[in-house]
Amino acid sequence: MQYRYSSATHTIAIMSVPKHNVCLIDDDKIYQFTARKILESTGLAKNILSFYNGSEAIGFLKESGNGDQERLPDVIFLDINMPVMNGWQFLEEYHKITDSLGKSITIYVVSSSVDDCDIQKSKEFTTVTDYIIKPINRIKYQQLIERLNKVME
Repeated sequence: MQYRYSSATHTIAIMSVPKHNVCLIDDDKIYQFTARKILESTGLAKNILSFYNGSEAIGFLKESGNGDQERLPDVIFLDINMPVMNGWQFLEEYHKITDSLGKSITIYVVSSSVDDCDIQKSKEFTTVTDYIIKPINRIKYQQLIERLNKVME
């Protein structure tokens, strides 16, 4: 949807910004709450999915990948250290189902770990776009999601 206002001295064009399905995979309830509020404040997320471990998220992706691609996220913010299935295990399972999803999903590893081993390990996964160190502020979330708009153009 586009709106255009014109006058003799000004032309203002307001274009609607694409909104994205965002997925948070993190066992920290405070991070989940804060991230959700920040993402909502950007106005760039149309739907925010929350999972507290990788296993829940993989189950959802498998289920939604079977024909309901509209439910699939456009971007995933993935923590490393979680119970049940950690971020690395999630990425290994995700790699197995990528082709069946029929949609490219941007994945950011998000962690408080500054360990170079973790950063380097994230680079071993071709599905990982970047490694982001927590905390993430509103501006950073906005920049990361706006990158999606450039990729989708």
